[in-house]
Amino acid sequence: MATLAIILISTLLAGHFSKRVGLPAVIGQLLVGIILGPALLGILHEDSFIHTFSEIGVVLLMFIAGLESDLALLKRYLKPSVVVAVLGVVLPVGTITVLCRLFEINALESLFIGVIFAATSVSISVEVLRELNVLESKEGTIILGAAVVDDLLAVIILSVLTSLFGNQLATSSSGHLSLGISFALQFAFFIVVYFSVKWLVPGIMHLSQRLLVPYSNAIVSLTICFLFVWLAEAVDLSTVVGAFFAGIAISQTPYKAEINRHIEPIGYTVFIPVFFVSIGLSMTFNDLNRHLVFIILLTILAVVTKLIGGSLGARRFGVSKAGAKTIGAAMVSRGEMALIIAQIGYAAKLISETYYSAIIFVIILTTIVAPLILKSAIKKQQSVALIDSQKG
Repeated sequence: MATLAIILISTLLAGHFSKRVGLPAVIGQLLVGIILGPALLGILHEDSFIHTFSEIGVVLLMFIAGLESDLALLKRYLKPSVVVAVLGVVLPVGTITVLCRLFEINALESLFIGVIFAATSVSISVEVLRELNVLESKEGTIILGAAVVDDLLAVIILSVLTSLFGNQLATSSSGHLSLGISFALQFAFFIVVYFSVKWLVPGIMHLSQRLLVPYSNAIVSLTICFLFVWLAEAVDLSTVVGAFFAGIAISQTPYKAEINRHIEPIGYTVFIPVFFVSIGLSMTFNDLNRHLVFIILLTILAVVTKLIGGSLGARRFGVSKAGAKTIGAAMVSRGEMALIIAQIGYAAKLISETYYSAIIFVIILTTIVAPLILKSAIKKQQSVALIDSQKG
């Protein structure tokens, strides 16, 4: 319990001071993990308690994002979301693979490092978008849609590489599933999601209203969320995919506002701060001097390829230049998705110990700088929109 007390008071104060200096609160929460973790003071360490709370935190964060999403807008902007995601995967995989080959890393490991940085952790961007009240905008909708497609593409590539080249996995449930079966189950998952959004979840939520128990709607909605997450994990998809679609399903019911009002305090008082701290706990400074040039170049490519990929994809569908930059900036963060892929690849011997620490460092670095880039892009977009409105 002392660990939880330290995390909560530290993230509370760090979030406060971050906002006082004009930074997103999430930056302060990430820094808490770095300062109190193994990288500096060594007061906090990743353990089963923090791991469990952080997993619940990211699930609740994405569930809330789904709750606040507009399904009609998601459908409307499906095409730009797909293009943004595809370009945001192809560019990092291609350029980072070439960079790794220049550092004489073998072809397979180079490709896998590229796949790690194809992933996007939209959970960090969601927090910044919510903080600045743009989550429900056109750009916010494209970002959410692109993040889901991005995760699917990254998981598919990961499944192919581990099935064809990886050793028996210790940390992945896909170790006992063939590639074909895995894809078939993932397709079945989305069929279940479609029918759930359309009929099943609204019916269940209507029945929950009749239960003579306080907060019955919130309890049933969380049950649905965790069932979706369990189904997603069972077919080797990311937990954030299951949580996001659970939120989408609940958002189609008349109880959306009530449930959001009850779930937000649960997430933001305990679990979500632990999730952000856990990302910072993954950082260490061991042997970084040896790979300093590689780290610098990899960080630059990791940021630039997502910025360009997201921006180009959005511009193809008529999004303004400033809006396109916001979309690209939101795709920069790698966070837990990249960490999970890196850990699975390390267990499957697709990535060597030589560069593992350097890659983890770059993942954390992009996760820290991403909210800063995104906030700057949103402020610039809002300034451009204000100038345009004054001209009009």
